[in-house]
Amino acid sequence: MTPFSKNTLFGSLWITVVICFGSLCDGGKILVVPLEGSHWVNMEVLIKALHGQGHSVDVIRTYNSWFVKENSTYYSHITIPNTKGMDEEFVEDMLNKVINYERGKNNWLSGVWLHLDLIHVIYKTHEMICQLIINIFESEEILTTLKEKQYDLVLTDPVWGAGILLAHKLKLPMVYNVRWSATGEGHFDIAPSPLSYIPITGSRNTDKMNFFQRVKNVYFYFLMYILYTHFNVPQYQAVCDKYFHPPVHFHELLQGADIWLMRVDFVFEFPRPTMPNIIYIGGFQCKPAKALPHDLEVFMQSSGEHGVVIMSLGSFISVLPDEITAEIAAAFAQLPQKVIWRYTGKRPSTLGNNTLLVDWMPQNDLLGHPKTKLFIAHGGTNGVQEALYHGVPVVGIPLVFDQYDNLLRLQNRGGAKIISIATLDQNTLHVAIQELINDPSYRLNMQRLSHLHRDTPVKPLDSALFWIEFVMRHKGAAHLRSESYKLPWYT
Repeated sequence: MTPFSKNTLFGSLWITVVICFGSLCDGGKILVVPLEGSHWVNMEVLIKALHGQGHSVDVIRTYNSWFVKENSTYYSHITIPNTKGMDEEFVEDMLNKVINYERGKNNWLSGVWLHLDLIHVIYKTHEMICQLIINIFESEEILTTLKEKQYDLVLTDPVWGAGILLAHKLKLPMVYNVRWSATGEGHFDIAPSPLSYIPITGSRNTDKMNFFQRVKNVYFYFLMYILYTHFNVPQYQAVCDKYFHPPVHFHELLQGADIWLMRVDFVFEFPRPTMPNIIYIGGFQCKPAKALPHDLEVFMQSSGEHGVVIMSLGSFISVLPDEITAEIAAAFAQLPQKVIWRYTGKRPSTLGNNTLLVDWMPQNDLLGHPKTKLFIAHGGTNGVQEALYHGVPVVGIPLVFDQYDNLLRLQNRGGAKIISIATLDQNTLHVAIQELINDPSYRLNMQRLSHLHRDTPVKPLDSALFWIEFVMRHKGAAHLRSESYKLPWYT
């Protein structure tokens, strides 16, 4: 039997096992405590798949939720009254401050205040989430309803701690849809993470560090540790101290999830130590491209041999300052390619006839179209994974959070080029686009990564479903959890 046929046979058997065992969990009840923005976009993919398996899904939401809608055929909502979450104005104000600082509109002192302001924003966000869980715990009606539902597990994104606390209150198994937690990158919570070759987010290091880069990495580790332990964790610990008896430590609750569905794989992420209950589902939201709407297909075909450039800065960043959009539009106008740009702001005066502005785009389907030559993106995990899945090179314009680090992983593998928002203008963008389109190595590298990502015995989404249902069948997965999280810090 050839190696290929062995892999094919193993993959077929695995899928059969997933389907057979999945049928034993029909009718499971799942409580989802999600995050907003792009985190909700990929959580919704899991929810739809779970609904398709016959499970009943309830979703906790704030009354003014930006992304989680009240009406859905895939889930029922539980709206918590008198709670606030992130809204569009909240996010846009933060992004404008970042852009103004990066573009040199403010002095170094403003930069200090910006970072303090970002810390304050993070603090206030967790404060809102703590208020959400307090409102649940203080409402006998809501708690009684949740208990009477007799859920099989809690599925949550641990960037916000509400799902962690709720799972403990209801005494339910817990599964994470995770890349980040309330204390940083998820691996650092439970897996060995040697700082000599595991880069800290924000350090701009790869896994290949010289001595000075390692010192920088250690500095960033302790900086992040201080921020999380002094600003995030104490808020959740105060809730634990008030509502949980006997006493519990929030960080132990965070570390105690049964399964961590990690939204990366080792085609994208740098190799590192892991744990038995970390399941890698990177790219689970990606799928083969579907046919485009007629008007978009006509536009794509009109590009001829030059093809099309796609630009989207994600779900949070729909509007940029006029001076930046004018530079971007002018760069596009010089291209022989056609351009589809997801943008909802004022129409730039420099916009060329080759550029189509859209409020929304079927991003996955456009990236999978044979006419697509390049993707210009902000570096969010979802967009980066979709570009990798379809083998499309990326020009990255990172702004906040983990965006630079995501793009750095692709750039390190020869599939992307990063442009700083500080130096972004008509010339730098045009040069970067021309380089990635005209140098075939970028596309070849991305196609190689795409082939590696797809060469797996089971699809990431099927793996996620299997492990969620595994936890429901066995009332948890304690046998996979290391005891390391119960050890004191000095061990």
